Amino acid sequence: MLFQIKSYLQFLWHSKNEHAVHSPFVFSLLTKCFYDKKTKSEYTILKNYRKSLLANNNTIEVTDFGAGSKVFKSNTRIISKIAKTAGISSKQAELLFRITNYFQPSTILEIGTSLGLGTSALSLGNLKAKITTLEGCPNTMAIAKSQLQLFHFDNVNPIITEFSRYLDNPRLSTFHFKLIYFDGNHSKKATLDYFEELLPTITNETVWIFDDIHWSSQMEEAWEIIKKHPKVTVTIDTFHWGLVFFRREQPKEHFIIRI
Repeated sequence: MLFQIKSYLQFLWHSKNEHAVHSPFVFSLLTKCFYDKKTKSEYTILKNYRKSLLANNNTIEVTDFGAGSKVFKSNTRIISKIAKTAGISSKQAELLFRITNYFQPSTILEIGTSLGLGTSALSLGNLKAKITTLEGCPNTMAIAKSQLQLFHFDNVNPIITEFSRYLDNPRLSTFHFKLIYFDGNHSKKATLDYFEELLPTITNETVWIFDDIHWSSQMEEAWEIIKKHPKVTVTIDTFHWGLVFFRREQPKEHFIIRI
């Protein structure tokens, strides 16, 4: 916790808003998407999806393949508490919806379904998109699948798999995911492995979103390596997320943005 407080204070010190941004691409993204304060009808659906999970006091046994939890001491967890503490926040879900709605990606990959809070935002952002979402824990995915069906998110293909096994498929290089949301394993090695394994799928329009880039010193190290990669042109650090773009026409720039 102390590490994250220190990181956040450093973030606040260095962060800017749209007035300090001279890139037309990033300025448009900030003003038309990040800072869009208009109420959306989809926010009500996201809120209801969350409410139904917060009202679920059943317990499940969670299989954790990632870096572990800073909140839970046991793998037997109450669904409402997972939704409250481990899932994407309401504010982040709304932003994820806006980003997806802004870019209109036709194909989306989500690494780490959890209870589907992020998945619902991705689906609502573009109901015509083909969404693949990966989850390693069968019990967690069972709840997510039930929720996604209940709310008629029919453009989602949920897959129970260990992430490394799915990403190790040689045929994956023939896919072109327009948006990838990385929210499955908050360790440096796994994050960089996923980054390298998915690089063959990028196009000029690809958007990658890495969750919890300031979760630990290792995640910050991974983020620094990603920023310096020669194929990466534009990155945006919002503290909770790191957005990565591969647009060849853009000069290499890194932005630290307050939302």
